[in-house]
Amino acid sequence: MTIHKEGYRSIAIGAIVFAVINLLSFYFISFSYPLLSWLIFITSLASFLFLISFFRIPSRSLTLDTLKVVAPADGKVVVIEEAVDEEYFKEKRLQVSIFMSPANVHVNRNPVTGEVVYNKYHKGKYLVAWNPKSSTENERHSVVIRNENGEVLVKQIAGALAKRIVNYLKVGEKVEQCAEMGFIKFGSRVDLLLPLGSKLNVKLNEVVKGGVTVIATL
Repeated sequence: MTIHKEGYRSIAIGAIVFAVINLLSFYFISFSYPLLSWLIFITSLASFLFLISFFRIPSRSLTLDTLKVVAPADGKVVVIEEAVDEEYFKEKRLQVSIFMSPANVHVNRNPVTGEVVYNKYHKGKYLVAWNPKSSTENERHSVVIRNENGEVLVKQIAGALAKRIVNYLKVGEKVEQCAEMGFIKFGSRVDLLLPLGSKLNVKLNEVVKGGVTVIATL
């Protein structure tokens, strides 16, 4: 397991806060209220370790197959439906949405190999990620990757807690399946818009792993 580069600054700040809290607790509380001081230490340590775990990148065997669409994120499948895409395709697509809790791995990966033909950031609201309107009203970043099998739109969506979306891709760039496409801090959602007729390999409420689970066959 490694730590994602997006976490370096947050973890450094967390380490400073952890140290300051416990130094103050040691000098001003520990002698009079030792149990309270221990409680502060245990709580702050658990919070700091959770912060570190949030930016983890676990070692895993990635799925590479040009005919497959691989999960771009860890989480639970919360939507499978046909929906009209008003942003890029202007027609019906098969939508698969993955909800990412704060406990999930938050690195996002390219679901397919191909060329980036569309990349756009949208300002928006911070509705809870499972709200159906979050796909079109929340802050989000949309990317379309094209290959010989068609076009796939990946939408990184901010939620009530997620206030920062990071996307590394650029229009015209050739990308590899399962390579990093970005990162969403502190829980959110990722939508996939697939061609109608794609053969689904997942069902509602299924837990998927980014870069590993096959979402569909094109």
